[in-house]
Amino acid sequence: MKKLLSICLVVLAFAVKAQTWNTEEQYIQRFAPYAVEEMELYKVPASITLAQGLIETAGGQSRLAQEGKNHFGIKCKETWTGKTMSHTDDAPNECFRVYESPKDSYRDHSLFLTTRKHYSPLFLLDVKDYKAWAYGLKRSGYATNPSYAPALIRKIEQYRLYEFDNISSDKVYATLLNRYPDLKNDAVFMAQVSQNKKNKDIPVQTVVYQEPKKKAEETRLVTPQAILDNILVKNHPNGDLKFIVIPEKIDLSYISQKYGVSVSRLMKYNELDGTQLQKNQIVFLESKNSSGNQKTYNAKTGETMYDISQKFAIKLAKLYKKNRMSFGEQLVAGQLVYLDSKKPRN
Repeated sequence: MKKLLSICLVVLAFAVKAQTWNTEEQYIQRFAPYAVEEMELYKVPASITLAQGLIETAGGQSRLAQEGKNHFGIKCKETWTGKTMSHTDDAPNECFRVYESPKDSYRDHSLFLTTRKHYSPLFLLDVKDYKAWAYGLKRSGYATNPSYAPALIRKIEQYRLYEFDNISSDKVYATLLNRYPDLKNDAVFMAQVSQNKKNKDIPVQTVVYQEPKKKAEETRLVTPQAILDNILVKNHPNGDLKFIVIPEKIDLSYISQKYGVSVSRLMKYNELDGTQLQKNQIVFLESKNSSGNQKTYNAKTGETMYDISQKFAIKLAKLYKKNRMSFGEQLVAGQLVYLDSKKPRN
């Protein structure tokens, strides 16, 4: 009986090990194209991005990845305006970002690294030097685990992720098929391959969204170019600042390309933590002011300090300071918000 139990435990151990291996391989198969695309756009090594994703999500199985599409453990921070979820990490019930899709998480990871000063030394490194990047991330404070850099390097070498640092986005699917021939029988993967080929023939990405119509099943296609064609640059009355109003959901990168302002600058001007813009969102093309062009404003139901800072072209930190409020503190309907001078002390 004891011998039979020992055999069962050994078999179970091998099964668990195989399952973990398969999960990580499947993660690479699905997300390597995202990592290579981000490398091309933002110069973060694909091997590093994939290794971070594998570790942070336990091969895509973590609660943050499953429920929040958060693949890199990025916490809310003060200026995050998207959805959030509570999760225990370094401390109980910490606030983490929630994304619409894993691809949004990959893009936010690139922006997180490229728009924060303490990560800037990383971009002086060779994009193919994954070891230097691994130790550079640890020195920059990305993770609290003292073994984070060696763990990244082990993953990269275990799965030869460094190979993805040497290919372009138009070769990544062929590379995956060479590495994993059985993928040709995977309908989801082959659909991605087909879509990738179509995208190469289309100058801009096609976004599909549901419009309210008489027939709920009806949809229409809207390209980013069509959205951009319907955007007019306006001058804000507070300082004649140039701004636009986004008519439909679109990525900030398209705004950057059209108006010749870098993504990082647009994010700084508008105090953004992500690049997915929402319908009717105000986006400034230059830096906002420190004061408003009127003295006060009564907050409407549901309005946030960020909404008001965009409405009146005032820097968010300045607005909080004028109203003697802590950063992140919420408004109540009807609250008097000071725009020009500092709120008097009670």
